[in-house]
Amino acid sequence: MLWDAHGYYWHGYQVIGWDRIPRTGPALLVYYHGCLPLDHMYLMTKVLLGKHRVIHAVGDYFLFMIPGSRLVLSRLRILTGPPGECVRLLNAGHLLSIAPGGCREALFGDNRYRLLWNNRQGFARVAREARVPIIPVFTVNIGESFRSVKWCQWLLRPLYEWSRLPLVPFYGGFPVKLTTYVGEPIPYDPGVSVDQLALRTKQAVERLIRENQRIPGNIWDAICDRF
Repeated sequence: MLWDAHGYYWHGYQVIGWDRIPRTGPALLVYYHGCLPLDHMYLMTKVLLGKHRVIHAVGDYFLFMIPGSRLVLSRLRILTGPPGECVRLLNAGHLLSIAPGGCREALFGDNRYRLLWNNRQGFARVAREARVPIIPVFTVNIGESFRSVKWCQWLLRPLYEWSRLPLVPFYGGFPVKLTTYVGEPIPYDPGVSVDQLALRTKQAVERLIRENQRIPGNIWDAICDRF
């Protein structure tokens, strides 16, 4: 409740398309990864309070390397994302979320909100094997709440690609307006291949960005949206 209140009073957080998140049954939520995924934590809280459901989430492996983090992450239902475990959770009727862009999108995304998914298709393979719908999700202004430092990325990007360590510094905590848009679910279709499903999902998230996000994003304008 405290976290939900923080989202409401600091960011005026709200969800558009609330009814598209099912009250029962499995679904895979696929979202754009901001520098810090505050929006996803707010959404998890709202779903827990409003629909009495827990959203399990796939997190980057480095999170589990932080001393003492495993207990906290397990309580928050965050897993490293082995495909078999993801399919098992969905087959058990749970909600599961994943940001295909992961740390790369969080650290090296910019105010143009381009998706940095490369050729990742694991999420589509999991959804197809579990026979569940994919729900695209995007939060307006999430890239303005926190931002990574850009001037050093020419040096740190190759280091990240080699080591996968998120060493890029970031700043923020700005009281920008955050609005999460939940898109139309992409239903399971046995005739759609993994490649096609991954492409449809990417296009659905890009459509949410194009229709709702100011491009390029601007911190001051996002603060004005809030107030």
